[in-house]
Amino acid sequence: MELSTLWFILVAVLWIGYFVLEGFDFGVGMLVTFLGKKEDNRRVMINTIGPLWDGNEVWLLTAGGATFAAFPEWYATLFSGLYLPLFLVLLALIVRGVAFEYRHKRPGLSWKRGWDWCIFAGSLVPALVFGVGFANFVRGLPIESQEGRRWVMDTTVGNFFGLFLPYALIGGLLFVTLFLMHGGIFISLKTNGGIRETARNLAGKIGLVVLALMAVFMIWTAAVHGTGALTWVAAVIAIIAVALAWFANSKAREGWAFTATSLAILGMMVALFTSLFPYAIKALDPAHHMLASDAASSALTLKIMTIASLAALPVVLGYQAWSFWVFRKRISVKNLPVETPETSDAH
Repeated sequence: MELSTLWFILVAVLWIGYFVLEGFDFGVGMLVTFLGKKEDNRRVMINTIGPLWDGNEVWLLTAGGATFAAFPEWYATLFSGLYLPLFLVLLALIVRGVAFEYRHKRPGLSWKRGWDWCIFAGSLVPALVFGVGFANFVRGLPIESQEGRRWVMDTTVGNFFGLFLPYALIGGLLFVTLFLMHGGIFISLKTNGGIRETARNLAGKIGLVVLALMAVFMIWTAAVHGTGALTWVAAVIAIIAVALAWFANSKAREGWAFTATSLAILGMMVALFTSLFPYAIKALDPAHHMLASDAASSALTLKIMTIASLAALPVVLGYQAWSFWVFRKRISVKNLPVETPETSDAH
Protein backbone atom coordinates (compact mmCIF):
# COMPACT_ATOMS: atom_id res chain seq x y z
CA MET A 1 0.00 0.00 0.00
CA GLU A 2 1.29 3.44 -0.92
CA LEU A 3 1.84 5.82 1.98
CA SER A 4 -0.51 8.38 0.41
CA THR A 5 -3.28 5.76 0.46
CA LEU A 6 -2.44 4.82 4.05
CA TRP A 7 -2.68 8.44 5.13
CA PHE A 8 -5.95 8.94 3.28
CA ILE A 9 -7.29 6.05 5.36
CA LEU A 10 -5.84 7.51 8.56
CA VAL A 11 -7.43 10.90 7.86
CA ALA A 12 -10.74 9.10 7.34
CA VAL A 13 -10.27 7.25 10.65
CA LEU A 14 -9.65 10.54 12.47
CA TRP A 15 -12.85 12.03 11.07
CA ILE A 16 -14.80 8.90 12.00
CA GLY A 17 -13.41 9.04 15.55
CA TYR A 18 -14.30 12.72 15.77
CA PHE A 19 -17.90 12.26 14.66
CA VAL A 20 -18.48 9.20 16.86
CA LEU A 21 -17.12 10.98 19.95
CA GLU A 22 -18.01 14.60 19.30
CA GLY A 23 -21.29 13.51 17.71
CA PHE A 24 -22.88 12.71 21.07
CA ASP A 25 -21.42 15.96 22.46
CA PHE A 26 -23.18 17.88 19.70
CA GLY A 27 -26.36 15.94 20.35
CA VAL A 28 -26.32 16.66 24.08
CA GLY A 29 -25.55 20.32 23.40
CA MET A 30 -28.53 20.66 21.06
CA LEU A 31 -30.82 18.89 23.54
CA VAL A 32 -29.85 20.91 26.63
CA THR A 33 -32.16 23.80 25.78
CA PHE A 34 -35.21 21.68 24.94
CA LEU A 35 -34.87 18.46 26.92
CA GLY A 36 -33.85 20.00 30.24
CA LYS A 37 -37.00 21.70 31.52
CA LYS A 38 -35.44 22.30 34.94
CA GLU A 39 -32.03 23.70 35.80
CA ASP A 40 -31.01 20.54 37.68
CA ASN A 41 -31.75 18.42 34.61
CA ARG A 42 -29.69 20.74 32.43
CA ARG A 43 -26.77 20.49 34.81
CA VAL A 44 -27.00 16.70 34.74
CA MET A 45 -27.02 16.70 30.92
CA ILE A 46 -23.99 18.98 30.71
CA ASN A 47 -22.18 16.90 33.33
CA THR A 48 -22.58 13.76 31.18
CA ILE A 49 -20.18 15.26 28.64
CA GLY A 50 -18.28 17.54 31.05
CA PRO A 51 -15.16 15.34 31.39
CA LEU A 52 -15.16 14.35 27.72
CA TRP A 53 -16.13 17.13 25.31
CA ASP A 54 -12.83 19.04 25.18
CA GLY A 55 -10.84 15.82 24.76
CA ASN A 56 -13.14 14.70 21.95
CA GLU A 57 -12.43 17.94 20.06
CA VAL A 58 -8.76 16.98 19.87
CA TRP A 59 -9.75 14.51 17.14
CA LEU A 60 -10.77 17.46 14.95
CA LEU A 61 -7.47 19.23 15.55
CA THR A 62 -5.59 16.02 14.76
CA ALA A 63 -7.59 15.46 11.57
CA GLY A 64 -6.83 19.01 10.42
CA GLY A 65 -3.17 18.70 11.36
CA ALA A 66 -2.81 15.35 9.62
CA THR A 67 -4.38 16.76 6.46
CA PHE A 68 -2.06 19.79 6.56
CA ALA A 69 1.05 17.63 6.95
CA ALA A 70 0.15 14.67 4.73
CA PHE A 71 -1.87 16.44 2.01
CA PRO A 72 -0.86 20.13 1.85
CA GLU A 73 -2.62 20.74 -1.49
CA TRP A 74 -5.84 19.23 -0.15
CA TYR A 75 -5.61 21.40 2.97
CA ALA A 76 -4.74 24.60 1.10
CA THR A 77 -7.51 24.25 -1.47
CA LEU A 78 -10.25 23.45 1.04
CA PHE A 79 -9.28 25.98 3.71
CA SER A 80 -8.85 28.83 1.24
CA GLY A 81 -11.95 28.01 -0.81
CA LEU A 82 -14.28 27.21 2.09
CA TYR A 83 -13.09 29.96 4.41
CA LEU A 84 -16.57 31.17 5.43
CA PRO A 85 -18.02 27.74 6.44
CA LEU A 86 -14.84 26.83 8.31
CA PHE A 87 -14.87 30.21 10.08
CA LEU A 88 -18.48 29.54 11.16
CA VAL A 89 -17.45 26.15 12.57
CA LEU A 90 -14.51 27.69 14.44
CA LEU A 91 -16.67 30.51 15.83
CA ALA A 92 -19.38 28.06 16.91
CA LEU A 93 -16.88 25.81 18.70
CA ILE A 94 -15.35 28.80 20.50
CA VAL A 95 -18.77 30.06 21.62
CA ARG A 96 -19.70 26.57 22.77
CA GLY A 97 -16.53 26.16 24.82
CA VAL A 98 -16.93 29.57 26.41
CA ALA A 99 -20.56 28.76 27.25
CA PHE A 100 -19.59 25.59 29.10
CA GLU A 101 -17.13 27.60 31.19
CA TYR A 102 -19.26 30.66 31.89
CA ARG A 103 -22.81 29.39 32.46
CA HIS A 104 -22.04 28.65 36.13
CA LYS A 105 -20.34 31.97 36.88
CA ARG A 106 -23.58 33.64 37.99
CA PRO A 107 -26.62 32.11 39.72
CA GLY A 108 -29.35 33.86 37.68
CA LEU A 109 -31.48 31.63 35.43
CA SER A 110 -31.56 34.21 32.63
CA TRP A 111 -27.75 34.18 32.60
CA LYS A 112 -27.69 30.38 32.38
CA ARG A 113 -30.40 30.24 29.71
CA GLY A 114 -28.45 32.65 27.53
CA TRP A 115 -25.37 30.44 27.67
CA ASP A 116 -27.53 27.36 27.08
CA TRP A 117 -28.63 28.88 23.78
CA CYS A 118 -24.95 29.44 22.97
CA ILE A 119 -24.32 25.74 23.65
CA PHE A 120 -27.23 24.89 21.36
CA ALA A 121 -25.98 27.10 18.51
CA GLY A 122 -22.38 25.99 19.04
CA SER A 123 -23.49 22.37 18.61
CA LEU A 124 -25.99 22.84 15.77
CA VAL A 125 -23.84 24.93 13.43
CA PRO A 126 -20.84 22.53 13.21
CA ALA A 127 -23.11 19.51 12.75
CA LEU A 128 -25.02 21.21 9.92
CA VAL A 129 -21.92 22.63 8.21
CA PHE A 130 -20.03 19.33 8.38
CA GLY A 131 -23.02 17.48 6.90
CA VAL A 132 -23.40 19.92 4.01
CA GLY A 133 -19.62 19.99 3.55
CA PHE A 134 -19.02 16.24 3.33
CA ALA A 135 -21.94 15.85 0.94
CA ASN A 136 -20.34 18.44 -1.34
CA PHE A 137 -16.94 16.77 -1.07
CA VAL A 138 -18.54 13.66 -2.56
CA ARG A 139 -20.71 15.53 -5.10
CA GLY A 140 -17.91 17.78 -6.30
CA LEU A 141 -16.62 21.31 -5.65
CA PRO A 142 -16.12 24.23 -8.08
CA ILE A 143 -12.39 23.61 -8.62
CA GLU A 144 -10.46 25.11 -11.54
CA SER A 145 -6.89 25.96 -12.57
CA GLN A 146 -5.61 29.54 -12.47
CA GLU A 147 -2.67 31.71 -11.52
CA GLY A 148 -0.16 28.92 -12.00
CA ARG A 149 -1.96 26.58 -9.58
CA ARG A 150 -3.57 23.30 -10.59
CA TRP A 151 -6.40 23.50 -8.05
CA VAL A 152 -8.16 26.71 -7.06
CA MET A 153 -11.72 26.86 -5.76
CA ASP A 154 -14.12 29.31 -7.38
CA THR A 155 -15.48 31.30 -4.43
CA THR A 156 -17.94 33.54 -6.31
CA VAL A 157 -21.31 34.07 -4.64
CA GLY A 158 -23.13 31.90 -7.18
CA ASN A 159 -20.86 28.95 -6.61
CA PHE A 160 -21.09 29.35 -2.83
CA PHE A 161 -24.87 29.15 -2.81
CA GLY A 162 -24.58 26.32 -5.33
CA LEU A 163 -23.27 24.21 -2.45
CA PHE A 164 -26.75 24.11 -0.92
CA LEU A 165 -28.39 21.65 -3.31
CA PRO A 166 -30.88 18.92 -2.20
CA TYR A 167 -28.22 16.23 -1.76
CA ALA A 168 -26.10 18.48 0.45
CA LEU A 169 -29.08 19.71 2.47
CA ILE A 170 -30.15 16.13 3.14
CA GLY A 171 -26.59 15.45 4.31
CA GLY A 172 -26.75 18.42 6.67
CA LEU A 173 -30.12 17.36 8.10
CA LEU A 174 -28.86 13.78 8.50
CA PHE A 175 -25.80 14.88 10.48
CA VAL A 176 -27.94 17.05 12.78
CA THR A 177 -30.63 14.44 13.44
CA LEU A 178 -28.17 11.54 13.73
CA PHE A 179 -26.16 13.46 16.33
CA LEU A 180 -29.40 14.32 18.16
CA MET A 181 -30.26 10.63 18.33
CA HIS A 182 -26.68 9.73 19.30
CA GLY A 183 -26.72 12.36 22.04
CA GLY A 184 -30.16 11.40 23.34
CA ILE A 185 -29.10 7.77 23.66
CA PHE A 186 -25.87 8.88 25.39
CA ILE A 187 -27.90 10.88 27.94
CA SER A 188 -30.12 7.87 28.65
CA LEU A 189 -26.99 5.70 28.94
CA LYS A 190 -25.32 8.05 31.43
CA THR A 191 -28.22 9.14 33.65
CA ASN A 192 -30.83 7.87 36.08
CA GLY A 193 -34.27 9.21 36.85
CA GLY A 194 -36.77 11.09 34.75
CA ILE A 195 -34.18 12.60 32.39
CA ARG A 196 -33.19 9.10 31.33
CA GLU A 197 -36.75 8.22 30.26
CA THR A 198 -37.29 11.56 28.55
CA ALA A 199 -34.04 11.27 26.58
CA ARG A 200 -34.78 7.71 25.50
CA ASN A 201 -38.29 8.59 24.32
CA LEU A 202 -37.03 11.56 22.33
CA ALA A 203 -34.23 9.48 20.78
CA GLY A 204 -36.86 6.98 19.62
CA LYS A 205 -38.91 9.67 17.91
CA ILE A 206 -35.87 11.24 16.26
CA GLY A 207 -34.66 7.78 15.23
CA LEU A 208 -37.48 7.34 12.74
CA VAL A 209 -36.49 10.59 11.02
CA VAL A 210 -32.83 9.52 11.04
CA LEU A 211 -33.71 6.17 9.48
CA ALA A 212 -35.56 7.85 6.60
CA LEU A 213 -32.80 10.40 5.99
CA MET A 214 -30.04 7.79 6.26
CA ALA A 215 -31.77 5.53 3.72
CA VAL A 216 -32.23 8.38 1.22
CA PHE A 217 -28.74 9.83 1.68
CA MET A 218 -26.87 6.52 1.62
CA ILE A 219 -28.71 5.11 -1.38
CA TRP A 220 -28.20 8.41 -3.23
CA THR A 221 -24.50 8.40 -2.30
CA ALA A 222 -23.87 4.81 -3.36
CA ALA A 223 -25.97 4.96 -6.55
CA VAL A 224 -24.81 8.33 -7.89
CA HIS A 225 -21.44 9.06 -6.31
CA GLY A 226 -20.16 5.64 -5.17
CA THR A 227 -17.10 4.05 -6.72
CA GLY A 228 -17.57 0.37 -5.89
CA ALA A 229 -19.12 -2.39 -3.84
CA LEU A 230 -17.54 -1.17 -0.59
CA THR A 231 -19.62 2.00 -0.72
CA TRP A 232 -22.81 -0.06 -1.00
CA VAL A 233 -21.74 -2.35 1.86
CA ALA A 234 -20.99 0.63 4.13
CA ALA A 235 -24.25 2.32 3.13
CA VAL A 236 -26.31 -0.77 3.97
CA ILE A 237 -24.49 -1.17 7.30
CA ALA A 238 -25.28 2.46 8.18
CA ILE A 239 -28.99 2.03 7.42
CA ILE A 240 -29.28 -1.26 9.32
CA ALA A 241 -27.34 0.19 12.27
CA VAL A 242 -29.83 3.06 12.64
CA ALA A 243 -32.70 0.55 12.63
CA LEU A 244 -30.94 -1.57 15.27
CA ALA A 245 -30.26 1.53 17.37
CA TRP A 246 -33.94 2.47 17.27
CA PHE A 247 -34.98 -1.06 18.25
CA ALA A 248 -32.44 -1.35 21.08
CA ASN A 249 -33.43 2.07 22.38
CA SER A 250 -37.11 1.05 22.41
CA LYS A 251 -36.15 -1.93 24.62
CA ALA A 252 -34.16 0.31 27.01
CA ARG A 253 -30.87 -1.32 25.94
CA GLU A 254 -28.95 1.94 25.86
CA GLY A 255 -25.52 0.35 25.58
CA TRP A 256 -26.46 -1.58 22.45
CA ALA A 257 -28.28 1.46 21.06
CA PHE A 258 -25.22 3.66 21.54
CA THR A 259 -23.00 1.04 19.90
CA ALA A 260 -25.41 0.91 16.96
CA THR A 261 -25.48 4.70 16.44
CA SER A 262 -21.67 4.67 16.57
CA LEU A 263 -21.71 1.93 13.91
CA ALA A 264 -24.14 4.02 11.84
CA ILE A 265 -21.72 6.96 11.90
CA LEU A 266 -18.87 4.61 10.97
CA GLY A 267 -20.81 3.15 8.03
CA MET A 268 -21.92 6.58 6.81
CA MET A 269 -18.39 8.01 6.86
CA VAL A 270 -16.87 4.93 5.21
CA ALA A 271 -19.46 5.28 2.43
CA LEU A 272 -18.52 8.94 1.97
CA PHE A 273 -14.76 8.41 1.99
CA THR A 274 -14.91 5.40 -0.34
CA SER A 275 -17.03 7.53 -2.69
CA LEU A 276 -14.28 10.15 -2.60
CA PHE A 277 -11.25 7.87 -3.05
CA PRO A 278 -8.89 7.86 -4.98
CA TYR A 279 -9.42 11.59 -5.03
CA ALA A 280 -8.74 14.03 -2.22
CA ILE A 281 -11.15 16.50 -3.80
CA LYS A 282 -13.72 15.85 -6.50
CA ALA A 283 -14.37 18.75 -8.87
CA LEU A 284 -17.60 19.51 -10.71
CA ASP A 285 -15.44 19.34 -13.83
CA PRO A 286 -13.76 15.90 -13.82
CA ALA A 287 -10.71 17.42 -15.51
CA HIS A 288 -9.87 19.14 -12.23
CA HIS A 289 -10.24 16.20 -9.83
CA MET A 290 -7.43 16.16 -7.24
CA LEU A 291 -5.89 12.72 -6.76
CA ALA A 292 -4.84 11.93 -3.20
CA SER A 293 -1.44 10.84 -4.49
CA ASP A 294 -0.95 14.19 -6.27
CA ALA A 295 -1.96 16.16 -3.16
CA ALA A 296 0.34 14.21 -0.82
CA SER A 297 3.59 15.31 0.77
CA SER A 298 6.89 13.67 -0.09
CA ALA A 299 7.48 10.01 0.67
CA LEU A 300 10.01 10.93 3.38
CA THR A 301 7.52 13.23 5.12
CA LEU A 302 4.83 10.54 5.09
CA LYS A 303 7.30 7.95 6.37
CA ILE A 304 8.32 10.14 9.32
CA MET A 305 4.66 10.88 10.09
CA THR A 306 3.84 7.18 10.02
CA ILE A 307 6.58 6.30 12.50
CA ALA A 308 5.58 9.15 14.84
CA SER A 309 1.90 8.20 14.64
CA LEU A 310 2.58 4.56 15.47
CA ALA A 311 4.45 5.68 18.58
CA ALA A 312 1.77 8.13 19.73
CA LEU A 313 -1.37 6.17 18.83
CA PRO A 314 -1.36 3.74 21.81
CA VAL A 315 -1.00 6.68 24.22
CA VAL A 316 -3.91 8.58 22.67
CA LEU A 317 -6.23 5.58 22.54
CA GLY A 318 -5.23 4.54 26.05
CA TYR A 319 -6.01 7.97 27.47
CA GLN A 320 -9.37 8.08 25.67
CA ALA A 321 -10.32 4.62 26.99
CA TRP A 322 -9.18 5.58 30.50
CA SER A 323 -11.36 8.71 30.45
CA PHE A 324 -14.46 6.76 29.49
CA TRP A 325 -13.72 4.10 32.11
CA VAL A 326 -13.22 6.59 34.95
CA PHE A 327 -16.45 8.45 34.13
CA ARG A 328 -18.49 5.38 33.22
CA LYS A 329 -21.08 5.55 36.03
CA ARG A 330 -24.58 6.97 35.65
CA ILE A 331 -25.36 10.30 37.28
CA SER A 332 -28.57 11.97 38.43
CA VAL A 333 -29.78 15.08 40.20
CA LYS A 334 -28.73 13.47 43.49
CA ASN A 335 -25.08 13.57 42.37
CA LEU A 336 -25.05 17.32 41.73
CA PRO A 337 -22.84 19.34 44.11
CA VAL A 338 -24.15 22.53 45.64
CA GLU A 339 -23.50 25.15 42.97
CA THR A 340 -21.10 27.94 43.83
CA PRO A 341 -19.16 30.39 41.63
CA GLU A 342 -16.21 28.01 41.90
CA THR A 343 -18.20 24.93 40.84
CA SER A 344 -18.15 24.18 37.13
CA ASP A 345 -20.92 22.28 35.34
CA ALA A 346 -18.65 21.18 32.54
CA HIS A 347 -15.78 19.72 34.56
